[in-house]
Amino acid sequence: MTTDATPAHATEEQIAAAWGDPKLANVLYHDWEAATYDEKWSISYDERCIDYARGRFEHVAGRDGWPYTTALELGCGTGFFLLNLKQAGVLDEGHVTDLSPGMVEVAVRNARGLGFEVEGRVADAESIPYDDETFDLVVGHAVLHHIPDLDLAMREVLRVLKPGGRFVFAGEPTRNGDWVARRLSRLTWWAATRVTALAPLRESWARPKAELEESSRAAALESVVDIHTFDPDRLAAQCLRAGAVDVRTVTEELTASWFGWPVRTFEAAVRPGALGWGWAMFAYKGWLRLSWLDENVLSKVVPDELFYNVCVTGTRPVNAAPRES
Repeated sequence: MTTDATPAHATEEQIAAAWGDPKLANVLYHDWEAATYDEKWSISYDERCIDYARGRFEHVAGRDGWPYTTALELGCGTGFFLLNLKQAGVLDEGHVTDLSPGMVEVAVRNARGLGFEVEGRVADAESIPYDDETFDLVVGHAVLHHIPDLDLAMREVLRVLKPGGRFVFAGEPTRNGDWVARRLSRLTWWAATRVTALAPLRESWARPKAELEESSRAAALESVVDIHTFDPDRLAAQCLRAGAVDVRTVTEELTASWFGWPVRTFEAAVRPGALGWGWAMFAYKGWLRLSWLDENVLSKVVPDELFYNVCVTGTRPVNAAPRES
């Protein structure tokens, strides 16, 4: 694995520079979050998240081609998507990349903890450091909305794919879904931090003030790192422009996002360990039931652009090279 030195905390000068530099902001923000990211977002590498990752992949791309021999994850974070897809039998050999050295380090460590090796590289999605026609599969989860030049990145994805190779990107926010989610999260954070600060709850529920301030400093960069929201049809058109074929999008999470974002925000606002296993099961089962409602009932009557997540897949043409940058 190739990494640079990872600062434990960003300086005020670095944060000031990051406001005008989305890539620097992504590095600082995700390095900052790397050590606690899995806990913050309830990420695991057991059946709960294996099923989630497999479900997202299968929902948009089906089961044809499993297992893919070689796979690359862009914007890997702590390895959530690729590592759980590997455990689900979707892929064999895995490679992970991220702009954040801290995230790459954690992803590689998580893989070793699961008993297998992945190659990790600190890399820019707009200039992927692999040769043409290297991978059978390229995946990403909640990464496209961080990339400044998405047209260039998609051409890079097709370049490193073998002819007939597939890409799958999941968990990307729609414009309308993101608008609702951010407002629900802000309201929940405001309420949770004030309620847990009350004397009867403070000792067992409230996060220490220093942790809340640190989280707020990191969160201030979110308006820089979150660059895009998506319309499903426009995202598909963008992939087609890059040279992809067989492009397909699906959207997910309407009521599930209205439930999930307040739940996640509340979890981030309280002291770690305060909620317990019963809460975790309530949150997971509630999300599952509402996801079923969204997929089986509401998706038939509600416009797709109102859902929170969009997933997209496509392939590199068998008999044509990707378009030049």
